[in-house]
Amino acid sequence: MTSLPIVGVLILIVAIAMTMVGKGGGNFYVVILAIANIPMHEAATTGQFILFAASVAAMIIFQKNKSVSWHLVFLIGTFTALPALGGGYFSSLFSGFSLKLVFALMLFAAGVVMLIPASKKKKSVQKPLLGTMTIQSGGETYTINLWIALPVTVLTGFGSGMVGVSGGSFLVPLMVMVCGVPMHTAVGTASTLIAATALMGFTGHAIQGDFNPAWAVPLAVVTIIGGIVGGKLSLKTKPKHLKKLFAYTNWIAALFMIFNAFYTNN
Repeated sequence: MTSLPIVGVLILIVAIAMTMVGKGGGNFYVVILAIANIPMHEAATTGQFILFAASVAAMIIFQKNKSVSWHLVFLIGTFTALPALGGGYFSSLFSGFSLKLVFALMLFAAGVVMLIPASKKKKSVQKPLLGTMTIQSGGETYTINLWIALPVTVLTGFGSGMVGVSGGSFLVPLMVMVCGVPMHTAVGTASTLIAATALMGFTGHAIQGDFNPAWAVPLAVVTIIGGIVGGKLSLKTKPKHLKKLFAYTNWIAALFMIFNAFYTNN
C-alpha cells in the first residue's frame, strides 16, 4: 500500500491548486486514494471529508478578506440543489461511458469560457429593476440579471448532479461570466458552496459505515493547510492568472476523464 506520507504530499498539492481557483478537487482526491489501494467506498467517504476540511479552511480565509458573497451562496445553493437531485436521478438513463464524455465536454467548455474576456460591469446607481439583484463586493455594487443567471444556474446544477460532482468547475464560470462578479469573489463563494455540498456527501457516505479516521483525519489536517495556503495565494494572484490556471486544470481533468472513459470498464 502506498504510504500515507506520499499520499499526503499529493493531496496537499491538489488542495492548494484547487483552492486557488475555487474548485473542490474531490475527483482528484478519490483517484489518489484509489491508487493507494483504498476501497472505493472508503475513498469516496474520505475524499468528501477532506474536501469539506479544505473548503472550510479556504472559506474562512476568503471571508476574512470579504471575498464571499452570501447572497450568491444562498441564491446559487438553492437553485442548484433540486436540479442536482434531478440530474442524479436521470443519470441512470445514460451509460458510464456517456457520462464521462459529457463531463469531459463540460469541463473543456468551462475552461474555454473562462478565457473569454469579460466586460466590466458598471456600478449600479439606480434602483434594482424587476428580475435583477444587486450584491456588494470589494466596495463595489454589481447587478445580476436573474433572467439569465437563474436558468444557467439550474442547468449547472442539473449537469453537476448528472455526472456526480460538486460543481466547482462550473460554479466559478457561472459567477464570473453570467453574474459578473470578480474572480476572487467567485472563488471564495464557490469554496463556501463546495463545503456545504461536501458535508452532505460525507454524511451520506459515513452513515453507511465507510469512514476510516486513520486516513481521513491526518489527510484532513493536510487539506486544511492546503486550503489556507491556496486561499492566501489566490487572493495574492491576479484574476487573469487565476482564470488561466482554472482553464488549464479543467482541461487536464477533461483529458483524464476521456482517458478514463476509454480505458476502464465502468
